[in-house]
Order: sequence, then structure tokens, then C-alpha cells
Amino acid sequence: MSAVDLAELRRQFKSGKQALIAGFMQARPTVTAAKTLLRQLARHVDAQLQQLWSAASMPEGACLLAVGGYGRGELFPYSDVDVLVLLPDGVEAHQPGAIKSGLEAFITACWDSGLEIGSSVRTLSECLSEAAGDVTVQTAMLEARLLTGPRPLFKQFERALQQAMDPKAFLRAKTLEKAQRHTKYEETPYSLEPNCKESPGGLRDLQLLIWIARAAGLGKTWPQLAATGLITPFESRQLQRNEGLLTLIRARLHAVAGRREDRLVFDLQTAVAESFGYQASGGQRASEVLMRRYYWAAKAVSQLNQVLLLNLEERINGSQQALLRPINEHFMERAGMLEVVSDDLFEREPHAILETFLIYQQTPGIKGFSARTLRALYNARELMDAAWRRDPANRALFMQILQQKEGQTHAFRLMNQTSVLGRYLWVFRRIVGQMQHDLFHVYTVDQHILMVLRNVRRFFIPEHAHEYPFCSQLASQFEKPHLLYIAALFHDVAKGRGGDHSDLGAVEVRRFCRQHGLDKADTELVIFLVQHHLTLSRVAQKEDLSDPEVVQAFAKKMIDARHLTALYLLTVADIRGTSPKVWNAWKGKLLEDLYRLALRALGGAKPNLDADIEARKQEARQALALLSALPGTEEPLWKTLELSYFARHDAGDLAWHARALWRHIDSAVPVVQARPSPIGEGLQVLVYSPDQPDLFARICGYFDGAGFNILDAKVHTTRSGYALDTFQVISPELDLDQRDLVPLVESKLSQILKAQGPLPEPRRGRLSRRVKSFPFTPRIALRPDEKAQRWLLSISTSDRAGLLYAIARVLARHGINLQLAKISTLGERVEDTFLVDGAALQQNKLQLQIESELLDAVSIPG
Repeated sequence: MSAVDLAELRRQFKSGKQALIAGFMQARPTVTAAKTLLRQLARHVDAQLQQLWSAASMPEGACLLAVGGYGRGELFPYSDVDVLVLLPDGVEAHQPGAIKSGLEAFITACWDSGLEIGSSVRTLSECLSEAAGDVTVQTAMLEARLLTGPRPLFKQFERALQQAMDPKAFLRAKTLEKAQRHTKYEETPYSLEPNCKESPGGLRDLQLLIWIARAAGLGKTWPQLAATGLITPFESRQLQRNEGLLTLIRARLHAVAGRREDRLVFDLQTAVAESFGYQASGGQRASEVLMRRYYWAAKAVSQLNQVLLLNLEERINGSQQALLRPINEHFMERAGMLEVVSDDLFEREPHAILETFLIYQQTPGIKGFSARTLRALYNARELMDAAWRRDPANRALFMQILQQKEGQTHAFRLMNQTSVLGRYLWVFRRIVGQMQHDLFHVYTVDQHILMVLRNVRRFFIPEHAHEYPFCSQLASQFEKPHLLYIAALFHDVAKGRGGDHSDLGAVEVRRFCRQHGLDKADTELVIFLVQHHLTLSRVAQKEDLSDPEVVQAFAKKMIDARHLTALYLLTVADIRGTSPKVWNAWKGKLLEDLYRLALRALGGAKPNLDADIEARKQEARQALALLSALPGTEEPLWKTLELSYFARHDAGDLAWHARALWRHIDSAVPVVQARPSPIGEGLQVLVYSPDQPDLFARICGYFDGAGFNILDAKVHTTRSGYALDTFQVISPELDLDQRDLVPLVESKLSQILKAQGPLPEPRRGRLSRRVKSFPFTPRIALRPDEKAQRWLLSISTSDRAGLLYAIARVLARHGINLQLAKISTLGERVEDTFLVDGAALQQNKLQLQIESELLDAVSIPG
């Protein structure tokens, strides 16, 4: 084929494909339109491959097969085109040169004509041997389709492949592969950026079922599986309907992205939603409408996938012949699965719906629900109406589930997966599949709630005590764990309604407690937890815990030790359940410090700062003695420092600072000392230097440029005019052991502080897709403290590299002195609080200018 011909073919292929996609995008977004597009695209590729195959003078007797997804005869706009050149056994020995030249010409022509194919060349024997050792190859061949070549060879290939197939081994391999894939995609259909092909509840879960059924000779389509009794006609229709929706979404996602993109990423969700005709309304984004629809489809696929996969396992492995062991009049156990005694059990006994989950918790050895039980639950959805929710027997069963010694995490996950939880707690149904655009939650609201429930539950399990020893210690003394589980279920249940979700959630949980017979004290505790579930975190991360008045005010709000302990446990579980990025050891230390301070205040201890500081000093002296420091080592430094220094540092810090600086009290050059943080994460860095207006900014500039994140900063000025600043930093960008970072930080930061000159420009780090897609309007608040001596500066904005340095540059420019910085990073949002003073803050005009410059500094660059 000439270069001119290939160029023309390339143009025709590209224009033909674009015309098909354009026609699809202009038409109404229907499943039928998507299916038609996929078939048309496959035929469009078929025709080009057949033409190129003929022109390439391929060896006689060879076949060209479409394999993988392309083999199904349905091709998404930018999916892979995988082909197999199938050769008869022995042909290579007779005409090796002709085969090689023909193949090279064909593959080159494919690429030159715009077809980016994935190709393999095998004889019939090689196909069978490779399929035997690789389940991926076996799966691809299972869907092979003849494009051109002798049909007898293709039929021989099909028969040989089917005869070589071991359905049990194939089932086991594909089940393990599915488990691995689900783990990769966080075991949930409800990721905020799901992969509509690979995530749980995606198209791959449906393809898996057809592959296993085909391998076992049980059918190739949903109606065929219904005919063999593996699914009901109703389930077949549901599978087709939800598969159609996922197909439609994936096809439009490809078309909108203009490339192969199977993830519903934030920066494409709105465009895909608008291509469906969805529009923002009533405070709901167009993307949220689309994603809600996607999540409901993915949830249905997950449920039906589980039913059919279990049926396939029973049919292939013969486990339906396993002995049945009666549990009670409603349930039996077969091969470790919970089985209903009859398909109509829930219609006859609606109370047995919730009893299913109670029996699951109570019966040792039960690892899940049988296909029959899952099907019965799926078909019982319409039975779970208002009267069923009000039934006292069901309310008693629900409380029993909460109060069991174990199994809550799995029981409630199963309840959500089978739609029972949303049907029983109607308020929960409203937040199933609801997205959160707050830049730090990575799960939908319902999945976050279940994650928090799981985290609380783990505090009460001895096997998990090593994860959070202090939480486990407190949990072991908490007498009613089910109250914490209720609070976890309701703490965010009012998200997305407008208004304060904590107050609205408190109203909902009050109603629940009244309906479920909780006594007055327990009801009051649960309401308190839901209403104040953000309080402990806010105070710990934003306020000055060295101020006795802050601690006293917080302790007063806590009422007593029981309320405080419950709130602490819920808070740790909540923060851990938002995103893997949000929790760190420093945040844990702040929460624990506030808990201990408040517990002491609740115990009647009167604030006595002088006594506390004296005890802290004495402990520091003992630590110095253990380090073989000379008596009086601390005095040269301590006599230059104000009370606030001792109030803000613990004894370990006091000893470290004194030992590091006792020879450098009058040093003319900056002193930098670093050590691995005692909390076990990151570094503590001490800077001691003659004070200057831009010192804090210079330090932040170094950390910014070196790829460190500042978690905390304490700034002090000695009576002799020296700055004594301490920083808690972590280094996510540097793949080095913390001890290896110590000399690097000490050397580089010292050099930078000795140098003079203008402050460098902040580096411009790459913004995350979430920040780009859901910009957070920055907020600045500057208000005097209660004593009108200092000012509290609060900044909320999207996180990015160089942010703290940009803030510090503005403060340095106006001669603002920084005394305390509390850095709180919530995923991709920051909530920073600074304690500042300076003459410029006393003038209204200058104050407004400072606030304006800060807003400019923290805003996302356009």
C-alpha cells in the first residue's frame, strides 16, 4: 500500500470516527445511542483492518481476530484495539520470510493509517499454551471474534480453547483478580473520582460475570443467564439497565475528554454532566446530579454482582450440594454463608430483614450472605416502608445490632450495600452517594460515616490497640460503645441541607433516641456528640492551648469527663475517616494535649500557670541531668525568656533548647538545630538568631523551597532581642530518613539566614485537580484578642506550595510580629491561625490594606 493511500485512509478513518462521535454527542443521551455508537466504532475499525489485511499480502491460512474488549464488537471512542494474528500450526516452518514481511507491513500500515493497535502473533498451539499460564491472555481470547481469514481455523481455535478451559481454576483466578482490583480502588463504588470501568460497581464487574459464565458454558448474555436459572428475569433487566447507564456515562466521558479516560475526575465531571443536559439548581452542582445517578447504578451493580457471582460459584464448585445447618426458624448456614429458609421469608416475616444482620453478627463462622439471601433482601426493598420503620420490633432489632459485642462494621456495611440501612434510617438514605466538595473528604457522605463507625469500632477491638493506644485505653473504660456508634452514624447525616449540619443532625439523633427508647442521660450524650463533633478539633488546631482561659472555656463546654472522653474518641475517628492525607502525628498530639488539659480542669484543678511552669522547669532540669549537662546549663537562656515561652513548650523542648543554646546566648550569627520529632513524624527545628523583621518569612521561604510542610510554629523574642523560633515540619517530597535530613536542614537554613538581600519569590507549585475544579473562596479574619493586646489572624484557603511563605512575606512587609502560628491542613484546604501584633494593626486604613494584601497572597493564581 502506497504512502498516499495510507495518508488518505488515515484521513478517512479519522473523519469517519469524529463524525460518529459528534453525532452521538449531538443526539439525546440514551443507552440505545451509546450502544449504537460502540457497534458503529467497532465496525469502522473492522473495515479498516480488513482492508489493510488484504493489502499486506498476509500468509495463506492466517486469521485476524479481534480480542479483548474489541472482540465483543463494541468499541468505546478511545479504547484499545487489540488484535491477534492466528497462524495454523507449522506454517512458520514453511514460509518464515513471508510471514515476517507480511506482518511487519500490516502492523506498520495500521499505525500509519491512524490505528494504534495492540497486536500479538501466535500459532494455535501457542495460544493454548500461553492461555494455560496467563489468565489475562485466556480472558482476552475468550471474547475473540473473527475479522478475516479462514473460518475453519477460527472454529478450531474456539473449540480447543473451550476444551482447555478449567472453569474452577478460571473462577478462582478471576475472583482473586477482582479482589485485588477492588483493593486498588479503595473497596468502594463511592470514591469521589471513580473509575467507571475498574472501580467496584463498574463495567469490569459486569464483564467478569460474563467471562466466568462463558468459561463454564453457562451463557454469554444476561437473558441466557436468566434462562439457565442463575438470575431472575427481573435481575436480568436490572443488570441490562445499569450496564447501559454505565456504558452511556463512559462513552460520553471518552468523548468529552477526547482521549481514553475512564475516571470521572473532577475537572471532567461538570462537562460530562452538562453533555447529559444536567444543570446546577437549588445549590446542587450539575456534576452532583450526574454522580448521584452514577453511584446508584454502581451500587445496584455491586449488589447484583454479588448475587450472580455467588450463584456462579455454587454452580461451578457444586457448593449448592453442601449440607445445610439450621440456625433458627428463619435462617440456615451452608458452607459458611447465611441462607434464608425460603425465598419469600421477608414477605412473610418482615422482621426477619433486620434479623438477618443480627444473626450474621451472632453466629460464629458466618462469612457472608448466600446468593439466595442477597436476592431476597434485594427483592424486599418495597417492604421496608414507613410502617416497617415504626414497628417496635424492628426498632428493638436495630438496637440489638448496635449493642452486639462485635460485628458492627461489617453488619452496617452490608446493610448499606443491600439498601437496608437507608430504608430503615430514612435520613441516611438522603446522603447515600452524596458528594462532598470541601477539599478534604475523599468519600461520599455515607461512606465517610461508615468509615468513622469502623474507626470507632476499632478502638474497642484489642487486636487494633497498637494503632491508637491512648484511644484504645479510653475505649476500654467506656461502658456503652453503642452510644458512640449512634453518634458516628448521625454526625454528618444532615450534610447538604444548608444550615449547620451539626445542629440539624442533633435534631435527627434526638428523634432517633426518643424512638428507640434511650434514657435521658444517654440521649443527652449522643445529642452533645453530634452537635459538638467539630468542637474539639477546632479548639485544638486553632486556639492557643497554653492559655488557661481557652482550656477552661472548652472544659466548661464538655460538662464532664464522660462527655469529653466520648467526644475525643469520636473526633479522632472522624478525622481519620475523612482522608488518608488529613491525619498526622502532630494533629494527634494537639488533640491529646487538649483532652488531658480539659480532663484536668474538669477534675477541679484550678488554673495555676506559675505552678505548672515551675513543675515543667523542674522536669526539664532532670532531663538535662540525665543528658550529663552541667548544673545551671539552662539559666543563661531561661533568664532571657518571658512566661509565654515556658507556657507553650513542654519539658522535653525546654531541655533541648537549653542544651543546644547555652553556649550561643550572645551569638552574632544564627544558630539552627534540628532533631527527629519526639512525636515520631517529621523534624523539630530550632532557630535562634538576632531578631529582624523578615526572619520568619526567610525561614518559611527556606522550608517552602526545600519541599517541607510546616505543621506548627512557635515564635518568641527574648529580652535581649533574639528570636527563638521552633517549627514542626514534615518532608513529603524528600525520600530520606528523618535523621538524614537533620544535617541538611541545619546547614542549608543557617546559610540562608546569614545571607542578606531581598526575599525570594515563592515557588509556584502545581495545583491539584480538586483545587482547580472546586475553588475555595479564601477567608481572612483579623480581630483583637480579649485583652486587646494582640490580634488573632485566621486564614482559610485552598492549600498549595508556598502558601505560608506568601503570608509571611506580607506580614514582614508591614512589620507585623508573629508570636504563634497554628497550621491546620485539612486535605487540600488549610485553616491557619496566627497570633500577631504590630503598630500597623492599630490603624484602620493600614489594617484594611494588610487584609487585602493577604487575600491576594492566598488566592489561587489566575
